Amino acid sequence: MTQWWRDLLFAHWPIELGAIRGLVPSCLDVDSFDGNAWVAVVPFRMTGVRPRFTPALPGLSSFAELNVRTYVKPRGGGKPGVYFWSLEADNPVAVAVARGLFHLPYMNAEMRCEERQGWIEYQSRRWHKGEPSAEFRGRYRGRGQASKSELVKWLTERYCLYTTDKRGGLYRGEIHHQPWPLMDAECEIEVNTMARAAGIELPKSPPLLHFARAIEVLIWPLGAGGRHGDADGTGGALKG
Repeated sequence: MTQWWRDLLFAHWPIELGAIRGLVPSCLDVDSFDGNAWVAVVPFRMTGVRPRFTPALPGLSSFAELNVRTYVKPRGGGKPGVYFWSLEADNPVAVAVARGLFHLPYMNAEMRCEERQGWIEYQSRRWHKGEPSAEFRGRYRGRGQASKSELVKWLTERYCLYTTDKRGGLYRGEIHHQPWPLMDAECEIEVNTMARAAGIELPKSPPLLHFARAIEVLIWPLGAGGRHGDADGTGGALKG
């Protein structure tokens, strides 16, 4: 599939490994940087969502999304990637398709994302049946090009995702895009219970913030067992 991610905020918090170890499947190791795991709340909007070489469908190709994530590697070694506890979207069809085909914890939410006077104003309120309530409300904006430290590259330059099915089977999905055009960011958060809904208590310290205006993303189908084709492991496109 191809899609554009727009007006995206990375809000990252360091957290002790032990605080989230039990919230990640046992077939995955929690990745760490200088001894800390990291949890991110990531609001953005998607446009142009479609299978490659097909036109976008009105009403299905553009919607807001918000995810809660951490960083992992397969147990015993493997390509570093992203693990999601939740992905909110305000498109019930996209939620149903992603849950069914990609084994991802997409959830329905009432959402709003719009730009006003240079700020991205963002609201999300989960209403998915059988899932705990969660809410995010705030605004954010970029403010100058970010310096890409080793930590920032470690957090953001991730080119695959991991998920499991109901039987515990491990899957990997490849993601390809150019390096993030990151800016430093400022953010005013009024309400944020997204991580708490996943059983995570975020630190009281301010998050590490970055903003990206737009990036085009390619996504491949899931591969079983944490492998997918001949991925080069560097963020490049799959070979063959």
